[in-house]
Amino acid sequence: MTKLSTALALSAACLPGAALATDAPDPSDWQAVLDAAEGQTVYWHAWGGSTATNDFIAWTGDRVEERFGVTVEHVKLADTADSVTRVLSEKQAGEDADGAVDLIWLNGPNFAQMKEADLLWGPFAEQLPNWQYVDTEDKTVRTDFTVPTEGFEAPWAMAQVVFMYDTDDMDGALGSAEEILDWSAANPGRFTYPQPPDFLGTTFLKQVLIDITDDNEVLSQPVSEADYDAIVDPLWAYLDELTPTLWRDGRAYPATGPAQLQLMADDEIDLAISFSPGEASTAIADNRLPPAVRTFVLDDGTLGNASFVAIPYNSGSKAGAMALANYLMSPEAQVHAQDPDVLGYGTVLDMDKLSDEDRAAFEALDLGVATLSPDELGEVQPEPHPSWMTRISEEWTARYGTGQ
Repeated sequence: MTKLSTALALSAACLPGAALATDAPDPSDWQAVLDAAEGQTVYWHAWGGSTATNDFIAWTGDRVEERFGVTVEHVKLADTADSVTRVLSEKQAGEDADGAVDLIWLNGPNFAQMKEADLLWGPFAEQLPNWQYVDTEDKTVRTDFTVPTEGFEAPWAMAQVVFMYDTDDMDGALGSAEEILDWSAANPGRFTYPQPPDFLGTTFLKQVLIDITDDNEVLSQPVSEADYDAIVDPLWAYLDELTPTLWRDGRAYPATGPAQLQLMADDEIDLAISFSPGEASTAIADNRLPPAVRTFVLDDGTLGNASFVAIPYNSGSKAGAMALANYLMSPEAQVHAQDPDVLGYGTVLDMDKLSDEDRAAFEALDLGVATLSPDELGEVQPEPHPSWMTRISEEWTARYGTGQ
């Protein structure tokens, strides 16, 4: 267990029930929410490692300010855990009002930790007006790494693992983790992945584990000491073979997804992982990747999940945060995010629930030369329980992360 996990678990044992809506309008009374939101400033803590993402957040902030009088300040994060720790510290110090974080872009492990420790405000998400358009048949909009969101998170983007490859240097797609290993052995130095605990690097570990594990159902449960070694030993055996074939002999790794992308742009590697089916097309469009790059998924499917935003229990701008979360689910924001010239993210909306005009806006999008169609993306594999991500990331660092 990480230090943050331990602290949150101890905190959770000491705290009363879930944070309740005591200082913000009921989200079901939307006009009251908008009245209270006007003039508020929302400090949105979100990953700041991508220029395209930062630009989208700035665009969203402009729209929310124009329409609702809410100012959005993007607090750029290198690690979401830093903001989680900030909220926890405020809780322990009794700073229960006007905290530093008003909205936070969470991933599964951090959501599970904040939910367990009662650091989130709500539930609010399913009472927002634009929830009516969300594709609720897709269970990923109501679970975050197997943990039920229960209205404490609002989905705003869909993601699925794809592999980007340079067709000038590779003959075609690879269908499994084993085929990736074979290709890397035959083409040493031409593949790598971001260094865990970077989210994308850990995603590669999970993707391999899912692809080589016979019973993926066990991954939906918390890590069990009794069966952990038996389940992950094939992963370490796989990585023991793969690592010496990687870029720089597996002795160094790109720090982030954008750094990995730069290696492909510089023709240092031919194969890379992405968690956005539209990322390659977006990068080609703005000259960050060569035009020959295309994408593929594995034969048995790849990991997929939703991106969420949540409101800390002690935000002083809960109404403004709800206005922002609601706008992120709007057809206007969703079609803008799906544009490969912007982000190329998948939408959380159900096309059958939209007006003809809004649906036409999605249909008019050119998703880009490297973006697979929904049918081509195939089966989405569910995320493992967040405890797997934490455990295998820590063990990877001990085994491979200190240099060979």
